[in-house]
Amino acid sequence: MQLTVQMKLIPDHEQIFLIENILNNYIATVNDIVSDFVSMNQIDKRTSANISTSMPSALKNQAIQDARSVFKKYTKDLKSTISFNEKNPTKKQKTVKVPVLKRPVAIWNNQNYSIGEDSISFPVWKDGKSKKLTFRVITTEYQKALLQNKLGTLRISKKQGKYIAQIAVDAPIENNHGTSVMGIDLGLKIPAVAVTDTQKVKFFGNGRENRYKKRMARLKRKSLGKAKKLKALRKLDDKEQRWMKDKDHKVSREIVNFAKENNVKVIQMEELSGIQTARTSRKNAKNLHTWSFYRLTQFIEYKANLAGIEVVYVNPMYTSQTCPACGKKNHANDRKYKCPCGFKTHRDILGARNIITAPVTGGNSLSA
Repeated sequence: MQLTVQMKLIPDHEQIFLIENILNNYIATVNDIVSDFVSMNQIDKRTSANISTSMPSALKNQAIQDARSVFKKYTKDLKSTISFNEKNPTKKQKTVKVPVLKRPVAIWNNQNYSIGEDSISFPVWKDGKSKKLTFRVITTEYQKALLQNKLGTLRISKKQGKYIAQIAVDAPIENNHGTSVMGIDLGLKIPAVAVTDTQKVKFFGNGRENRYKKRMARLKRKSLGKAKKLKALRKLDDKEQRWMKDKDHKVSREIVNFAKENNVKVIQMEELSGIQTARTSRKNAKNLHTWSFYRLTQFIEYKANLAGIEVVYVNPMYTSQTCPACGKKNHANDRKYKCPCGFKTHRDILGARNIITAPVTGGNSLSA
């Protein structure tokens, strides 16, 4: 399974200048080659020797490959658009623009960079020649473990003034001989509740802490906005996003570990559209839009897949209302759910339990 390890690059003043040149030259080179291909309406056999840009040969060759990929996608889209216009002459005619890269980026293949202890070394253009330099990066223990696997391309980009290193990694998938199905209910008061089909239950995350942190950040953001301290505002946003991302990593790791401990083969989760509508009150709307359920589900999915656990998404309609004992629908009183038939439980446990038997998006329930 291929994953992307993303790290923050910490260049010194000289390295910043060299990286800026590389990123800008790289996208300019790709755009120039794509423009040539479009004007000729074909891909030629150019090599790094045909490119005069001040970049290492490895980057020139990679730029040529990227330009070929961009051109192939462009021609495919163009053919599709022409076909559509011919079949629909009375409709508004579609057009296809020639792709132009705008965000600074550069890509090295796995033969042209190396990983050290909290560092990456790759060739740049310095003093008129290619030279391999070592750059400091910030890595976690989890990222270091992933980087022990087979490495793919290195991608350096710039986001909000920071330099980001992304490395594609081929991570091995564990053998899984589990037989159980587990449902996960996501929420704001309780980030996640998991229930297995053997009725094992566990709550994950601290919703009260999450809401407090976000409330404090919102107040501080309002104050900084009034004072027009834009730089401090960006730093606060970055800090909050890092904190939220770290929480999602921890919760997702705990969920997958719980699944492995309980012999789970399949994890079922709510389709996101259901979370964003039926499961949200007005007073929680602001929190929902600033907390990424999508990111948490993605973290759960890729960690589960590495553990050999399949992840499927279900329609969450009425999962927090339907009584599993008699099938009647009832509204919960805050977190407490009680049915006239006598069945009662925690609302989120009910949701996770019903997710196990809910219809899979585009199909039937796995456990039906």
